[in-house]
Amino acid sequence: MRFPLALTAKIAGHIVWHKLRGVEKFATVLQLEPLHTCNLTCTGCGRIREYSTSLKDVLPLADCLAAADECNAPMVSICGGEPLIYPQIEALVDGLLAQRRIVYICTNATLMRRKMRDYLAALFIQRRGEAEERLQVLVSEELVTPRDAEEIRRGPKDEDKPVIAPTQWIYWNVHLDGMEKTHDLIVERDGVFREAVLAIRMAKILGYQVATNTTVYRETDPAEIEQMFAFLGTLGVDGHTISPGYEYDAAKKDMIARLGQRPEEFFLTRDATREKFARAVEWGRDFPILGTPVYLEFLAGQRDLTCSAWAIPTRNVRGWKGPCYLMTDGHYATYRELLEKTDWNKLGVVDGVARDPRCENCMVHCGYEPTASLGIGAQPGDLWKTLKFTFGPKPMPPEVEAPGRSRADAEIAAVRR
Repeated sequence: MRFPLALTAKIAGHIVWHKLRGVEKFATVLQLEPLHTCNLTCTGCGRIREYSTSLKDVLPLADCLAAADECNAPMVSICGGEPLIYPQIEALVDGLLAQRRIVYICTNATLMRRKMRDYLAALFIQRRGEAEERLQVLVSEELVTPRDAEEIRRGPKDEDKPVIAPTQWIYWNVHLDGMEKTHDLIVERDGVFREAVLAIRMAKILGYQVATNTTVYRETDPAEIEQMFAFLGTLGVDGHTISPGYEYDAAKKDMIARLGQRPEEFFLTRDATREKFARAVEWGRDFPILGTPVYLEFLAGQRDLTCSAWAIPTRNVRGWKGPCYLMTDGHYATYRELLEKTDWNKLGVVDGVARDPRCENCMVHCGYEPTASLGIGAQPGDLWKTLKFTFGPKPMPPEVEAPGRSRADAEIAAVRR
């Protein structure tokens, strides 16, 4: 199946519990932004510009854990900013796991290998033989330098500091918007794609679960997305999320002011999204897309959905961001206040008409995937379709194209060089 059974059961149980009690609006995923500081300036991202006056601020660990407890979403996506910069990221992950939540660490992967070296150093104290075996593989694969290996063998500098260890309840969620040339262009730094691939390879050797998240823009070639998914499959990546690039206000303002570029040349309209995602249903069949087939049909223009942004709320240094992850009308003190003070009937697109002009071109994952997963406006056969998609066999990586070597082998070799 696409998602581990225990995780699937946890999410399904959460939804059923609320449905049986007639709760209309509840959180399924918490987008937790403990800080907005980032070491990249990705084109199309407005976070570090919208919160430019609070980049040095961090959300206290206690507030992060309280937010997860308050909305009680079964899954927490730790984002930002770059969450691995958060000084207490390890303690945050530990705290969320103690609350029995599924944790996604959304990262650009530039600091990911460093965090995994910390884990390996801690493992040397607990299970030295296993740690040495894994370390030798990493050195042979040139994922850890001999100098770093010696540092790891000495163990952690602080034995009491927690580490991010592999478990079925954690995913590294690596940002990749295409193959090397495209991705490095979007993140505005050379070498980021290569580092992400090295981090993914290291993570799989150490036993972590890895997903990727991809945003598709106007210049994105859908064939390249398929190529990327096929390549990532050979690395053992466990699943992918994908969403169209949306022209929200903060990103538009940055693009005009900083890059002198017209937003309509970069972001997707609703019609353009349907063109780019024309093969979305086939992608779901061929690759381990995480989510629902209903959302993929929506992206492909085969059906319509309404927005359920309340199901994936955002908590950051200023409060509960409203009305949604990408649009900002204010910040609220509590999740309940966000639910009650937002007029949800004035948001989204219904019967092709945008209730709010800012929603006109939005088809993003965080607004429409929960609609599909919650069965809002479901059509006959949707439940069976979703069950088959979720519990059916996980799509496998592409076949080797020549004896002993595939196209992805060449890609991996190029990254190692």
